Amino acid sequence: MIRTLIVDDDPLTLELHRTYLDRLEGFVVSGECAGARAAASAVLEKPGPGSFDLVLLDITMPDGSGVDVLRALRAKAAAVDVIAITGVRDAETVRQMAALGVFQYLVKPFPFAVFRERLLAYRTHREQAGATDGEATQAEIDALLGRTTGRISIPKGLSADSLDRVVAAIRAAGALSAREAAERLGMSRVAVRRYLEHLAADGVVSREGRYGARGRPETEYRWIRPSG
Repeated sequence: MIRTLIVDDDPLTLELHRTYLDRLEGFVVSGECAGARAAASAVLEKPGPGSFDLVLLDITMPDGSGVDVLRALRAKAAAVDVIAITGVRDAETVRQMAALGVFQYLVKPFPFAVFRERLLAYRTHREQAGATDGEATQAEIDALLGRTTGRISIPKGLSADSLDRVVAAIRAAGALSAREAAERLGMSRVAVRRYLEHLAADGVVSREGRYGARGRPETEYRWIRPSG
């Protein structure tokens, strides 16, 4: 079982993430913290057997930031993986967390399907890393480091060319609804939404509600992956 510490200053978010984890096989909630200092202490005071394997870490908290927590853990060489779960999306924070070895960076809000996909990807990473022994191949090294080739995944049923077009459109605009993207690309709204939802699940774009020109609620997709 992957022993998980949930860190968030919002009690409702703590409860939500606990409920999400309870629905996933292979994970167990071993602790909860509502602040940065408590999170760092919880990990650093519980080394060795029985320690946490994974921390779901908020960034903005009243007594410190998730960046500070992760920096403290790395300074003490704490052997724990971290997935940032936050509403903070500025590129500098993402870069700092990446430099400190965050496994994934998940932007709120998101549905359970996205949470499930990211946590199962982490579970697969742990399984692959644990199975590696002796000399490692490049793929095994990437797995040990928690990295991919950096290319957006393409599931069955989606076209690489169409995905590239959708990516180019949303990167150029910054934010688009499925309707707007469809009009720009000359594609059907339903088809474009499939690509945008995949990009959201892949952590490349965020999803937010907004009202269209006619007052009807729309979902806006915003590019969040840092360039470079």
